[in-house]
Amino acid sequence: MIAIVIPYYKLEFFEATLQSLKTQTDKRFKVYIGNDASPENPISLLDKFKDAFEYSYHYFDSNLGGISLVKQWERCIELTDNEEWIMILGDDDVLSNNVIEQFYNNQEEITNQNINVVRFSTKVINEKGEVFSDKFEHPVLETGQDFLARKFSKKTRSSLSEYLFKKEIVKQKNFRHLPLAWHSDDLAVLEFSMPNFIYSINDAQLLIRVSNLSITGDSSSNGLKNQATFDFVKILFTEYSTVLNKFQSKAILNKLEVAFFNIPSFYNYKTILNYHFKQIGFGSAINFQLRLIKYRIILILKKLNIFPTVYTVYAKIFNK
Repeated sequence: MIAIVIPYYKLEFFEATLQSLKTQTDKRFKVYIGNDASPENPISLLDKFKDAFEYSYHYFDSNLGGISLVKQWERCIELTDNEEWIMILGDDDVLSNNVIEQFYNNQEEITNQNINVVRFSTKVINEKGEVFSDKFEHPVLETGQDFLARKFSKKTRSSLSEYLFKKEIVKQKNFRHLPLAWHSDDLAVLEFSMPNFIYSINDAQLLIRVSNLSITGDSSSNGLKNQATFDFVKILFTEYSTVLNKFQSKAILNKLEVAFFNIPSFYNYKTILNYHFKQIGFGSAINFQLRLIKYRIILILKKLNIFPTVYTVYAKIFNK
């Protein structure tokens, strides 16, 4: 049985989420909704779906999402019963109607492979529900390390809603607390899947909504996101450096450099330089410093209106 956990706060797109649960072709799931002291009461909306699928609703008196999204996830997970699998679904994301069906169609192979993390393909949608991305598909079996390298090489995307986690593993290992829970899901995918694989189902998909109401679409929180990236990479290189090859480490460092260019400091410079030395080697550290010099030159030229956009700066640095 599957527990679909929804840490609820926003009403605007919630009906589309519930409608996608109503239209599932396989109803072997139960929904657990944890209201994070939202000012937007969903009760009247939930009443419309009372016979569509099984759900449990709980109102929390205190808001935790504004302090720690991970803590909100955790207390919502505590609402679940004896289900074996957990999906943490955003209150604005949408499932294709065969997500649950496809999980059960693949359950025998998932069991045979001793899988703890299952992933569905995705598309990205906007405020109007319009798709504005290609379909992101994945290798059927992939290590967490290879997944991170693909994501940070911009060959794929990822968000929490598209995963099913075996609940006993979630309870055993727990989500890590990072600012805004930014990369907490990426780290969970790595830690929960090890030492086995992530199992991907590409015949069903999640529609992930990006809007100005979502953390991904909120540019005002970029400072916290960049700091979370540093915290995330510190965990990777402190605890998992022995399982990362040079290609994977390079992809992670490329991601970290973008964060550094957004929040430059001498401490962060020393941190990245040290990672280059330890994870890849002397040549990598030298190349990082050359890119940093190029970055400074381009910033000066940008002030002279030679390069009109920040994107151009990044493109010139990484030759993309």
